[in-house]
Amino acid sequence: MPTISTTVTTADGTCPVTLHTPNGSGPWTGVVMYVDAGGVRDLFQDMAARLAGFGHAVLLPDVYYRHGEWEPFDMKTVFNDPKDRARLFRMIGSITPDMMAADAEAFFDFLAARPEVKGDAFGVCGYCMGGRTSIIVAGRVPDRVAAAGSFHASGLVTDEPTSPHLLADRIKATVYVAGAANDQGFTPRHAEILDQALTDANVTHTVEFYPAGHGFAVPDNAPYDPEAAERHWVALQGLFKTALPN
Repeated sequence: MPTISTTVTTADGTCPVTLHTPNGSGPWTGVVMYVDAGGVRDLFQDMAARLAGFGHAVLLPDVYYRHGEWEPFDMKTVFNDPKDRARLFRMIGSITPDMMAADAEAFFDFLAARPEVKGDAFGVCGYCMGGRTSIIVAGRVPDRVAAAGSFHASGLVTDEPTSPHLLADRIKATVYVAGAANDQGFTPRHAEILDQALTDANVTHTVEFYPAGHGFAVPDNAPYDPEAAERHWVALQGLFKTALPN
């Protein structure tokens, strides 16, 4: 699949991105893929390319760009290394909902200006913290998001005033949420609350659980589950096929 490496200018600086497109002339519907806590790495380039193969122009941004040249995480060891674990959580916590929304506006502007991309409403999808970002962006930038997919995300329902579920009445996108089994960051009770909020807001949505652990869709996560990962690809393909404008 063709890949372009470039940058997007945001309110806070310059964000490195790659744009993955199908073979052919296009144009295609645009999607932003949000990474998990480990940040952009080779396997996410592969995942973005696979999503592009479904017929989309997929933008993969380095969401940690405000940290400059940051040292990559090894997802197989990061949670057992106190120093690296602390660094990971500092970086996760450094990205606020306001930043997510402002960055998304810049990403969508970039996609809208590309000749490979058609339409002015986009898809978003994400994993772990990126799954939370997808729902926040759908609520904070509602006119530009037609479809949002969230996989093994935590923090979709919290007691904070910035909880993503409180954005339900602003969302215009079709929403798909797949939670992980036995995930204290997204429990069955959280799913009930999110489902009710989306239902009350008349949002077309699916909220369900996969019988796999947190991180099931990302190959270098310890709980990676090939069967659940394939199920997620089918769900994502179906979501964007039906919800993104032709």
